[in-house]
Amino acid sequence: MFIEPYSSSDKKGWIEVICGSMFSGKTEELIRRLKRATIANQRVEIFKPMIDKRYHAENVVSHNANSIPSTPIESATSILLLATDVDVVGIDEAQFFDVELPEVCEQLARKGIRVIIAGLDKDFSGKPFGCLPQLLAIGDYITKLHAICVVCGDLATHSFRKGSSDNKILLGEKDTYEARCRACYYKGLAEKKR
Repeated sequence: MFIEPYSSSDKKGWIEVICGSMFSGKTEELIRRLKRATIANQRVEIFKPMIDKRYHAENVVSHNANSIPSTPIESATSILLLATDVDVVGIDEAQFFDVELPEVCEQLARKGIRVIIAGLDKDFSGKPFGCLPQLLAIGDYITKLHAICVVCGDLATHSFRKGSSDNKILLGEKDTYEARCRACYYKGLAEKKR
């Protein structure tokens, strides 16, 4: 479990990145950290990409139905305009944001804001997803979560797409994706090619 770093009275910002495959608990962990910040009477703002409307148009919602109010936005630079007078900024589904997100997070951290980001580190093809590699590089604290492989029960690190769509972005849930370990992921890809 991630324990928040101690911060002295001097306002110091940092960047936390929570990553992993689908169904690994990334959003659940983001919500947990943001609720703890709220309990500590810190001022919190939460953002998500406008395109993610799977569970709710505005709230950040985990696959376990835990939720927290958020502001859906089109571009990362909107965060700089909307995150005023805050101590903590939460960002969900970071892989869907534009390439400006790492610089936006860096600017927020330099202002003394704690930035907590959650997102997929790999897409359905097993390649680094969106700006997550850059966020991992600039993050001060990295948490990689694992799901459970639905085929063999081992730790899962890949998001296996069940259908045949090659679209880079295809929003979905358990009807569209499965969490799989490396071996079962590549076995599934080979079976699709037959």
